[in-house]
Amino acid sequence: MKRILFSAMLLSCSMIGLAQIFDVTSIQKVNLPEGAAVYKTIISPKGDFLLISDLNKEGLQKLDLKTGEMQTVTTAQGSNFDAQISQDGKTVVFRETQIGKDNLRRVGLKSINLETGNVNTIVKPTRNLQGVEVSNNTVYAVDKGKLKTKALTKVKAKAERPILSVKYGQLMITRNGKTEILSPNGQAGASYLWPSLSPDGTKIVYYLATQGAYTCDVDGKNIKHLGSIRAPKWYDNNIVIGMNDQDNGFVVTSSELVAATADGTKKQVLTTDEHIALYPSASASSKKISFSTPNGETYIINVK
Repeated sequence: MKRILFSAMLLSCSMIGLAQIFDVTSIQKVNLPEGAAVYKTIISPKGDFLLISDLNKEGLQKLDLKTGEMQTVTTAQGSNFDAQISQDGKTVVFRETQIGKDNLRRVGLKSINLETGNVNTIVKPTRNLQGVEVSNNTVYAVDKGKLKTKALTKVKAKAERPILSVKYGQLMITRNGKTEILSPNGQAGASYLWPSLSPDGTKIVYYLATQGAYTCDVDGKNIKHLGSIRAPKWYDNNIVIGMNDQDNGFVVTSSELVAATADGTKKQVLTTDEHIALYPSASASSKKISFSTPNGETYIINVK
């Protein structure tokens, strides 16, 4: 009897671990203009366009998913790193890398209005640009450990949202005007990557080299291990998506997209062996997840 109960418990735990998070209704290939080859995509909050970094071009392009029209957003060097779209879909915030006369690399932060083409400087080129986040149409940026905010609309920017960054492998958090080390799993020998704050600002997801993805509360407590999920990011306040990629030391040989609940109790593979799925981006409001492949294609997963 005890053995039967124990087996039932194992089956129950297995079902919890493999429980479905999404119902994947379709995986659609996105038609790209001739000559375009995608490296990464970011899907807009409304799910109506993709922000694309192209393998063949410098900068960022906007691909309208309804018309198939692609237009250049910026040709700025370094703009494909951590570009973000405002909640209303009207503005793109991007970094611009410059090499000065002293041969030192500096990074500035700019925004471009997709409707007017107007470009504004948020942070002038600096050697110390750390975390950047766009939330509720406000830009939050940490420069030299100090928080700067910029409203992208007429609504005044609010500065209460914590901002995450990585410095010398340590996970940093900026709040209440102060930047300090958070590093929930400890500092010794640690290398933190891809930190991301949940939309409601209460939880953090991050990747710890050689160990996998974790979530924790914004104070660094209540740590949960999610397993091998690289480049993790929030789908909503309770679900994380990312990729489980494998390589042979030279090229990626396989990769699947994975969803997990923030408490680590449920996990679901969203793609099949048909695709080498990389770098997901999500729009919870439109229930779409985009990803790219090593051969320059991009797809959209429709979920419910």
